Amino acid sequence: MRNLKLLKSLRSEELQGLGSPQFFSVRADTGSLLVVSQYSIMEYDPRTGQVVSEASLTADGFLSEDGSGVVVGLQDLAELESACLATAGGDVVLFNLNTCQLECVGSVDSGLTSMSWSPDEELVILTTGQETIIMMTKDFEPITEVGIHQDDFGEGKFITVGWGKKETQFHGSEGKQAAQRKIQEMQPAAEWDDRRPRVTWRGDGQLFAVSAVCPQTGVRKVRVWNREGVLQATSEPVNGLEQALCWKPSGSLIASTQRHPNKHSVVFMEKNGLLHGDFTLPFGKDQAKVKELLWNSDSTVLAVWLEDMMAGEDGQVNTYIQLWTVGNYHWYLKQSLDFGRDPQKAPVGVCWDPERPLKLHLVTRSWASITYDWGWTTERSLGLDAADNANVAVIDGDKILVTTFRQCVVPPPMCSFELQLKSPVNQVTFLSQPQRTNQLAAFTANGQISVYSQDSGEQADKTADVFRIVSRPLLLQKTFSVAAPQDDPLALRQLLWLQDELFVGVSSSLLPTSSTLKMLRPAQDASDTLTVRSEIEVDGVVVSMVHCSQTGTVALQLEDGQIRKLLWDCPEPSVEDWCDSSGCKINFPVPCVQTALCSISGEEQLLGLTDRSHLYAGDTELASNVSSFAICNDFLLITTHSHTCRCLQLSTLSVKGLQAALASDGGQNDESIRRVERGSRIVTVVPQDTRVILQMPRGNLETVHHRALVLAHIRKWLDSLKFREAFECMRKLRINLNLIYDHEPKVFLENIETFISQLGSINHINLFLTELKEEDTTSSMYPHPQSGPVKSQPASGQKKVDVVCDALRSAMESMDPNKFCLSILTAHVKKTVPELEIALQKVHELRENPPNAPGAVNAEEALKYLLFLVNVNDLYEHSLGTYDFDLVLMVAEKSQKDPKEYLPFLNMLKSLEPNYQRYTIDKHLKRYRKALLHLSKCGEEHFPEALQLVKEQKLYSEALRLFTGNSAHVKALSCAYAEHLVEQQQAEQAGLLLWRCGESVGALQAFASSSSWRNGICVAQQIPLPPDQLALLARDLAEKLTEQRRYSEAALLLDQYAKDCEEAILALITGAVWEEALRLIYMHNRQDITETNLKPALLEAVSTQTVFLEAQVATFTRHRTRLAVVREQKEKARLDMLDEDGPDCPDAELYSEASSVMTGSKYSHSNSRISSRSSKNRRKAERKKLSLKEGSPMEDRALMYALGEIITTVDKMREEVHSLLKALVLFQFDKQAEKLQLTYEEALQMMEAAVPEVWPEGPQNNQAPLTGPNSTANSIMASFQQQQQQQQQRPAASQDAEVLAPPKIRNGVKWKLAILK
Repeated sequence: MRNLKLLKSLRSEELQGLGSPQFFSVRADTGSLLVVSQYSIMEYDPRTGQVVSEASLTADGFLSEDGSGVVVGLQDLAELESACLATAGGDVVLFNLNTCQLECVGSVDSGLTSMSWSPDEELVILTTGQETIIMMTKDFEPITEVGIHQDDFGEGKFITVGWGKKETQFHGSEGKQAAQRKIQEMQPAAEWDDRRPRVTWRGDGQLFAVSAVCPQTGVRKVRVWNREGVLQATSEPVNGLEQALCWKPSGSLIASTQRHPNKHSVVFMEKNGLLHGDFTLPFGKDQAKVKELLWNSDSTVLAVWLEDMMAGEDGQVNTYIQLWTVGNYHWYLKQSLDFGRDPQKAPVGVCWDPERPLKLHLVTRSWASITYDWGWTTERSLGLDAADNANVAVIDGDKILVTTFRQCVVPPPMCSFELQLKSPVNQVTFLSQPQRTNQLAAFTANGQISVYSQDSGEQADKTADVFRIVSRPLLLQKTFSVAAPQDDPLALRQLLWLQDELFVGVSSSLLPTSSTLKMLRPAQDASDTLTVRSEIEVDGVVVSMVHCSQTGTVALQLEDGQIRKLLWDCPEPSVEDWCDSSGCKINFPVPCVQTALCSISGEEQLLGLTDRSHLYAGDTELASNVSSFAICNDFLLITTHSHTCRCLQLSTLSVKGLQAALASDGGQNDESIRRVERGSRIVTVVPQDTRVILQMPRGNLETVHHRALVLAHIRKWLDSLKFREAFECMRKLRINLNLIYDHEPKVFLENIETFISQLGSINHINLFLTELKEEDTTSSMYPHPQSGPVKSQPASGQKKVDVVCDALRSAMESMDPNKFCLSILTAHVKKTVPELEIALQKVHELRENPPNAPGAVNAEEALKYLLFLVNVNDLYEHSLGTYDFDLVLMVAEKSQKDPKEYLPFLNMLKSLEPNYQRYTIDKHLKRYRKALLHLSKCGEEHFPEALQLVKEQKLYSEALRLFTGNSAHVKALSCAYAEHLVEQQQAEQAGLLLWRCGESVGALQAFASSSSWRNGICVAQQIPLPPDQLALLARDLAEKLTEQRRYSEAALLLDQYAKDCEEAILALITGAVWEEALRLIYMHNRQDITETNLKPALLEAVSTQTVFLEAQVATFTRHRTRLAVVREQKEKARLDMLDEDGPDCPDAELYSEASSVMTGSKYSHSNSRISSRSSKNRRKAERKKLSLKEGSPMEDRALMYALGEIITTVDKMREEVHSLLKALVLFQFDKQAEKLQLTYEEALQMMEAAVPEVWPEGPQNNQAPLTGPNSTANSIMASFQQQQQQQQQRPAASQDAEVLAPPKIRNGVKWKLAILK
């Protein structure tokens, strides 16, 4: 849906010569023109108006001096830096562009009729006067010569397999009469046909086509030849085929013209010679003749050069050039250039630029050269409010196809309505005034401006009761004739409609490097004529002009990318430089083919898109892969060559932010990006809507609702409490309805009645409730592009779904409980813990008391709806749990259950006593606690059943709370509970239960098994046990305590209850309780044990402790030495790494003294299986990784851990050594005591001195960022970031804190004896 818009034109009249131009060509490298006439050849630069080089063709006899010579071909040869021309006399001449010398490289006696070079300039085709084709190399060495007219079809001849005759074949819509139709007699070529062959090459140079008049029939035929000069195909007989011939560079079709009995067409042939499509020229049968057809270099535009057949009254003919494009299989006439009847202004040569696809060159008979630069544009209305219909106007000859995308999306070539004009349209512009942006003006080829506006709509359509008019067509309001001089076609370009009767356009100035802006207003004496009220000279060629309806700014772009601002709304219009807010001049680095004004962060900017897909905001490049863009309201929408559509809000972004946003790929839930079909381009965006219209390469349209636009509108609606609009949009576009609450929870809860009243529909409220989830969609699915204010969340402990359901339910109950009955049920059911009983009770109330309000829901409908929300079996069980059999029957009847299944069960329940009935129901529903409660009220006869239930479901605590009155029941429950506790290895608690309920024997067994000797002795004396059995019990308990190394308690039992003092003393000696052993020895007067047992035990203890200390010291010294070696190796590795990778290497910190995390090591990754273990087991698993094996990755940590364990173990010996020293001194073992004290003291001192060495206070232990009076913001931030990186690289640091921290040494515990040296 694009039009061709004239960017600039250049007319040069400095070139003059003898005769008139016959051929011209464009030099691709310099852009200059090679022009040849009857007398000479010259190179001319139209930009400077200078003749670069010239040579006479008559001086050397290549052309006759009387001016009758004819040149049949001209070609620029860039590689040879020459121009090759062919004359009708048969000479092929090279013109050296550097030396201006002419050289004849060959001659044909029969003369030449055409010359055509291949696109790669490797081959040249010459057609001779003898109707032959000569193929030569670029060095003019002949390859082959064949006759043009061949009887054979060619190598591509179709194969007939003999499937019947033509008369028996299906002829489609032509009917059976086509079989008997006689072959139409072929008409010879037209009288005006010059009879010369036409040669055209395919873009890849592999094939060429020749159109020539058959000497026998006088009919033109097209033959296709390959690069070796072998005939490939001959066209089918085409009656009325004319001379024009041009092969589409992309290679698909060959264009020619055909005159039908009733129309004049451009037809297309395939390379096999068969016709393939056509379009009709807008002329009568014998009105015009086509001189040439010319495809541009990218095959997008077909130029048709025409001339009137019949001369006018003055004997002159009119000349036209038309530009045609195709889209969705429809050919559009985009531009029509009318050169009038003056023969001096008529073009004698037309060609496209080889480098710039949309640049057209032509030379007139009066030696004037004109260059037109075109650009693609989409003419869309510029409104920003809902009154704008998002109009897009497409030029199609003398019609304008208008589509109103707000009302309907009509795929081209169809449209909403057509505007028929009297002359071909060249420009369309929409009015820029707000509320009137649907009006358009058309500038036609005859120099008139037609203004169209909307009808008032007062006249009602007569068929309004049957059909509804979606979009009313525009009506012609006025036609202005432009009084400005128009010597050339399209002398006025870049037309803008600024105000009601104010137009501004651009025309070429007298100087080729400047332009003139013309302000057009109606003349005072003639209101239908637009006159130039003011002219503004611009130093530069204006190639684009754009207007912003909001600010009224008009921005101009010059051909070198400079930007100017037009001050038009003042008495004296003027042009000034475009400057930013700081006053600096802003220009595009390169010229742009599409521009648009917008506001970015409050500052007006001019956006531009180059033909190389670079998007600029002033002099800043935003992106480099943009295929199209559009500005709508506050949004910039672009499509990219990576097949995405981006939508960014301009008011929230700076230019740098916009640049960064376009450079990023977008996250998973980035609303600003979406995928689109390959090659999609933006046609328009509907203002104040969410629709974006895209056009595919073939021409078909797609409408997408971009997520960024959708969410922006939803957020705006929610902020303004327009819940209905937001809900309808979200429902239609499948946006999660949780966003209604998540956007602003507090505002939603405060306006919940507004929400209900706006939605109105029960179904809509139910839909909202059923979609509720605990997820916060503003942080997961629809994160806001910019961080907004902190949202107020509901009170802690409340779940979102419960809060919303309760708020909606209470609001609906207060508004109209009958109307919102189903929604109230939904609010109960959708809570995190569904309140099915309450919902069922409400249904039951409806059944008991049917509402009388009109439109109220009855119980049947409510229950049916409830069954839709909840599984019928769950609802049945919950209804059973209400103990209401009417409700149960009501649910069961609506379910698919067989009455034979539930009726006997319900009848059985009804026959039971109420408490036992509820017990049976609760047990059936597996609500065992409730079942036990009801069973406890059923009487004595049901206690065994209750006891069995307690045992099966382990409800002992609940049972003891319920059965408090009857001691027999409590005793039975306590015994059962005690058995359960014994099985659970909790025998002491079992003993307490048995003791309190009077089961002393069982309690004594429980206490004995759990080594609770004090409780056991108490129970034994309460029974009471005989002295001998009590002594036996005491010995058994003492034996268990000894096994548990509880020697003091065992000695107490043996001494006091077993009356065996000797065993008690020996137990204390075994446990090294020296002072207590002495007390019993002297209390029972057993000094003999001192010599036999105590002293030998003391000496043995001294020896054991000394050997243990020596072993610990040796191990400590070995680990300490190895730790120093390991740290030295790691420091060396760190320094080597710094030397290789530089001081900024991020891994350097990994080799610090307290770290052994090796990147890539298997030991540095946590085991996922460990995460489910307890903290104790997790620490144990972590310690397993601390291997003391030499060379292991974590050897230094393992050594530190082992050293810490040794220090802790030795430090715990303080009390034991102190007690032993006192006993040794008492029995005069001073030497042994002194040795032990010295050994222990040396061990403690050595270990305490090693702590700073093993656990140094380095940077790794400093967890605070670097701060202080000399710190800067950057240094603090760098310190903080470095700390974060270290934490990420060392995830096990927190787990290894106990390894990195030194052990605590209890220096406050006094253990030494001063009496020892």
